Formats: sequence, C-alpha cells, structure tokens
Amino acid sequence: MATPNDGSGRAPVAIVRPTTSVTSGVGVTQKLVTAAVAFGNLMQGTFGPQGLDKMLYKTNGETAVTNDGAKIIAELLVKHPAAKAFVQLAEAQEQSCGDGVTGCVLIAGELMREAGRLLERGLHPLVCVSGFQLALEVALQHGDRVALPLDDHRHLLAVARTSMAGTTADVMDDRLAELVVQAVNAVQHPDGTVHYEDVRMTKRTFGNLNDTMLIKGMVLETPLVLDRLPRRLDDAKVAVLSCPLEIESTSRDAEIEVETTEQWTAFMEANERLLEAKVSAILASGANAVFCAGAIDSKVLHALADKGCFVLGALERPTVDDLAKATGAHVCDHLDDLEAGDLGACESLWIDTSEDLDGRRERIMLNAGNRAGLATLDVGGGDGVAVEETIRGLHDALRSTALAASTRCVMVGGGAYHMGASLAVKEAAEQQSGRERLAMEAFARALEIVPATLAQNAGVDRLDTLLAHRAAHRTGSDGHGVARNGEVKAMNGVLVPQETVLHGIELACETACGLLRVDQVISARGD
Repeated sequence: MATPNDGSGRAPVAIVRPTTSVTSGVGVTQKLVTAAVAFGNLMQGTFGPQGLDKMLYKTNGETAVTNDGAKIIAELLVKHPAAKAFVQLAEAQEQSCGDGVTGCVLIAGELMREAGRLLERGLHPLVCVSGFQLALEVALQHGDRVALPLDDHRHLLAVARTSMAGTTADVMDDRLAELVVQAVNAVQHPDGTVHYEDVRMTKRTFGNLNDTMLIKGMVLETPLVLDRLPRRLDDAKVAVLSCPLEIESTSRDAEIEVETTEQWTAFMEANERLLEAKVSAILASGANAVFCAGAIDSKVLHALADKGCFVLGALERPTVDDLAKATGAHVCDHLDDLEAGDLGACESLWIDTSEDLDGRRERIMLNAGNRAGLATLDVGGGDGVAVEETIRGLHDALRSTALAASTRCVMVGGGAYHMGASLAVKEAAEQQSGRERLAMEAFARALEIVPATLAQNAGVDRLDTLLAHRAAHRTGSDGHGVARNGEVKAMNGVLVPQETVLHGIELACETACGLLRVDQVISARGD
C-alpha cells in the first residue's frame, strides 16, 4: 500500500526518470494524429502518374531523386513512435506486394486525421476502432465484387504500364512494359505461380533505355581468365560443378621422399593422368560449357579450351545454383557422377565486351530460351542515379505483374475502387444505429484521399473532381477514375493487382487502429 504524500505534491515513489514526460488523454491523440498527418502530407506530392520527385540528401553526402514511396520512407530518419509505425507499415506493404506503398500510407494518415476529429468530439477510441473494422469488412467485400479476372496478355501489359506510370521508366510507351510481361511469362510455373526473384536486373552502363533487352537466362559479371576461350557457343550443353577441377591437397600435412628422377617422373605423370581423367570425364558427358564453384587447374583449363569448351571457375555457390536453375542443369558434387542427363541446355552463350571508365568490361550472356528457369532484364543507360530510379520503377512493375499473374485478379485503377468502396461503406453506415456509424463514415471519407490526391497532383480542383467522381459511381460507372490529366472518365487500360490494393487498405486500417488504442505516450527524452 502506498504511503501518503508529504505535502509537496510529488509521488512517494519515482517510477521513471525526472526528465521523462508522460502525455495522457487528448494530448496523446493530438501527438499521434499530428505525426501521422505529417507523414501522409510528406508522401502526398509523389502519388500517381503526375506525382513529383523528392530529392534526398543523406548524412554521408549521397543524394537520390525518386518518387518511389518505399525508397523515400526507407531513407527517412524518424524519431516519433507514430512515424516509426508508418515506416513499419510501408515495409510490410513493400515486402508483401512490392508496390502500393504511397497509397497505403496516404490512407493510414487520413484515417488518423479523421479519427482525431472524432476523438476531439468525445467518441471513445475503441468505438472508433470498432467502426473502422466494420467499414474495412464492407470495403473488402466491395473489392471482391469489382475484381476482374486476369484474362490475357493485354491485362498483364496494363498492370505493368500502370505500375510504371509516373516513374522514369514511363518514357517508352509499351516497350519496357512488354519486356516486363515477357520476363514474367518466361519464369511462370506450370501451376501459374510466378516468383519475382526469378527475374534479375543488370545495368549495361552504356547506351540508353532503348537498348534494354530481355535475356531468358543469366548475365554473369566476371572476367575471363583465358582469352582464347570461345566467344560464342550455340546450342551449348552446360555442366555445373560444385567440385574443383584440380589436384586437391590433403587434409593433413604429408611429405613424399623422392630418391630418383624416375620416382619424380612417375609422381608427375600420376598427377597428369588425374587431370587428364577429369578432362576426359567432362568431354565424355558431352558438355562444352563448364561452370565450376571450385578452382580449375590451368592444365585442365587449357585442355578443355583446346577442345572448344567454354570454362569458368571460382564462382560463388549462389551463382552456381542460379546457373543450374537457369539452364536446367543438375549441380554435380563429384565429377565421377557427371552424366549426360545432368547437363543443362543453353541456346546461345556469348561474350559481351564493352569499354567503360574502368577499362574493358566483359559479361557472359547465357540465353537458355523458353526452357529457362531465370530471366534477366539488361537495362540500358549509364551508371548514375537515373538508371537506378529506372530499375526501381521496373522492379515495382515486375512485382505487380508477377502478383497479378499469380493471383489472376486485377482491379481498375485511378481511384475507381476507392470511390466505389467509399460509397459502399457510406451505405452500410446508414444501417448502423450506434456510434460506430460515425467511424464508418470517417473511414469512407478517408478512402477518398486516393482520387482526391490524384486530382490535386494533376493540377485540377480536388473538390470538383470528387463530386464528379461520386456522381459517376452513383450512376453505375464503377470503372470511372481520375485520369492522368485529372478528368473523371473510364479507366480503360489502367489495372492494378487486387492483392496490392486490398492488402494496403488492411494494413492501413490495422496501423490506425493500433495507434488509436494508445492512451499514454511516455518519452524518456522529455519531448
């Protein structure tokens, strides 16, 4: 039982440091809402095809110019716990879907803004949370109703093109989008699933974006150890080895006494026979392209090169595994087990040679054709921040296209779903008799931040656009959204994966509800 005060007004027991500040009541809501709204306002200008870029100046002196939400949030140094919750929200959306980060953050920030207004009017936080969750169920059900089945190549192309809108990759009409779709189709499994990790991206460091090409296979950035290796092989048979092609040293120190020249000659001849046996085993399998994780003896290297084989050794184990996956080969752990059935196939293998600031640059290009397990987008252009931003845009398009191909469900973009879901939530709120109705109506208003921001960034009046958008949906035009120029019209050819949109709304609601459950903010810094 606590002892009474000594009359000074201070508690008899100090639980926290004197510099610690404790905020309770309405002050908590104000702090959290202010931080959340500030975070949402920070990202608002980058949203949509007409969004502008942010210039990030890092503490180490590096700069970056981007409008990619995930990149911007990853570079921010935030202190406030509400802002850190938004950082975690963005990371979760990026890891799950690879796109839709900015829209997710905008909705979460608007939910906090609307909740702050309700809490100031006396609504209990848990009632607000309950109303948000009811509204979320209605919004998700609406998403299932308006989802479109993925029909053909045209839909995938629309998804890729929509994802790249507003980025530096959105400069070549449909060429880059077509390459992304071809890459996804190249690595699609028979069951329809697509793993985006099976598509790699490399930089050519010369030319321009028009030089971007798709390699149904791999690109290896490694120098050649022998100039007389074949520069091109067609219909290559690929052997992938994890064992070295040399005389392996013993695990224990040993000494060999040689008393005569005949013994020395016999010892050297025995080594030669061992190396010749390795060469014979490779040639007997029918391989003419050998990739090895271990070291390769120079005699083996020259012997295989004399037979017209391409040989590359001292590769890292992940690279060896990728080569096996790309060509369909089996990684052979022991040369005695190498057979013709372990070999992979490669339609063409060639050496791409170029000159850059560091001198001569050689890359091994492997095109495995339609049977390739991996694909590579070789992005043309320099080696600066512009190409890095283009690769980020291509990566987002790749993630979205792969997700759409796997789930087989897409939705109309341009805020069409968000406006339709907002109206559906408002209709459901009319049937709610309790105070949760206020929270549901707030949730509906928060969803309208997406079309409103698209209109604002397009340079048109957001209120007029919202009114026109609502009117279009009330008359049955569910496919109408905010176009690039700010007009409300049918969004033909603007598609996004259903999973990206619905997952973002779920995460935004979950984050907002988690912050609304906070009743005290305890800061050890005193701020």
